[in-house]
Amino acid sequence: MSNAAAYALSTPDGAFEKVTIERRELGPHDVLIDVEYAGICHSDIHTARDEWGGTRYPCVPGHEIAGLVAAVGGAVTKFRVGDRVGVGCMVDSCGVCGPCLADEEQYCTRGATMTYNTPVDPAVQPEGYTMGGYSTQVVVTENFVVSIPDGIALDVAAPLLCAGITLFSPLRHWGAGPGKRVAIIGMGGLGHVGVKIAAAMGAEVTVLSHSLSKQDDGKRFGAHHYYATGDQQIFRDLRGRFDLILNTVSADLPIDRYMRLLNLDGTLVMLGVPENPISVKSFNLSGLRRSLSGSMIGGIAQTQEMLNFCAEHGIGAEIELISADEIDSAYDRVVASDVRYRFVIDTATI
Repeated sequence: MSNAAAYALSTPDGAFEKVTIERRELGPHDVLIDVEYAGICHSDIHTARDEWGGTRYPCVPGHEIAGLVAAVGGAVTKFRVGDRVGVGCMVDSCGVCGPCLADEEQYCTRGATMTYNTPVDPAVQPEGYTMGGYSTQVVVTENFVVSIPDGIALDVAAPLLCAGITLFSPLRHWGAGPGKRVAIIGMGGLGHVGVKIAAAMGAEVTVLSHSLSKQDDGKRFGAHHYYATGDQQIFRDLRGRFDLILNTVSADLPIDRYMRLLNLDGTLVMLGVPENPISVKSFNLSGLRRSLSGSMIGGIAQTQEMLNFCAEHGIGAEIELISADEIDSAYDRVVASDVRYRFVIDTATI
């Protein structure tokens, strides 16, 4: 075992404190990573504050991890010491079920091992559950480590390991590209990356936001159109316009109104996680053969594809770099939507 410094929450309503955690010794296929940067995702907040239930404490969140390889196991073939690498939302899966064999490990039928707060054998993580990237080092099996191309700085690459792949995967799956009209609901930590990626794919991109306060940013990121959904007229003016709508917000929205914005065979994809069940009138589905669907991150191969795509097109997250002692205030600011657009922890401050 080896020790790593980390920032952990011990109770749902407590404050982050510096702790020492143990990381497992390197197995033959393991990679030891010196964490350089760790992004803050809203999922971190939900988990750390036990808003979804089942959180184990002390909780070390963080699944947007960018760093450098410090050591490798004897059988590792994909990475060498000094390589620029990343780790996203998963650190393992069964590897033998249908989704895993199809490179869709996020849908592992036995349940993927998430980067933090997932029960594991104490030989994998001494505390008996995974601990994430708000730490100086992590140990991950090589099949769940991805390369970060030289074309992306590590700090702006970190959020791509969650936010980036969460948007890239449905854009690829539903064929975003030239001739396709794509709308993105919300332009926060997820949405702003989606605008950049969809525009780089060649789609006609529209942002649907609650206000016009980020309109200039949206246009700078590549959006062709930007509308405030507080103006009810837009739901009449844009009816039947879009081939694909990605909902990145977790608020309870009037989904029926958005479904009517879809064209023939259009799809609305839920990426955010609203608190309450979704209600949709059947005719809004059958009338133009529309679909309501969902998507969850992407597999490891597709995550690598996403990073390569972002490097090729000069895409990184818009970030605010913080020190580890600012995590609590950063959480509060995320909840208050007071960040443009993603907080990233400089782990040199841990």
